[in-house]
Amino acid sequence: MKADSAKSHLDLVLLGILAIGPGHGYAIISELRERTEGVLDLPEGSVYPALHRLEDLGLLTSEWKPVGGRRRREYRLTPDGATALASERREWMRLAGAVEAILASGPAPMAGRLARGLA
Repeated sequence: MKADSAKSHLDLVLLGILAIGPGHGYAIISELRERTEGVLDLPEGSVYPALHRLEDLGLLTSEWKPVGGRRRREYRLTPDGATALASERREWMRLAGAVEAILASGPAPMAGRLARGLA
């Protein structure tokens, strides 16, 4: 999925991945790709600025850690981040349920009126 398609829900998925456990940027991108079977294959140019923004908002914290002889910035969810995730998750479920109600309901009486321009 292109970054534009996922942009409006990027905070939600990043907070969701970090709720599982801390990780560095590339690991977060890989985990998103793996858990979504490639549907969310987001570029670094979208993910890193979002991580920095979430950290500026106090929803994440980070620290530099040595990994394999290199230093990587490891991100971790804060308590405020966990609260924000719960709120974002509720909103997502509400939106997904509303969209599903529309898509799963099939034709409705209004459909005929819309087709005739009477709505």
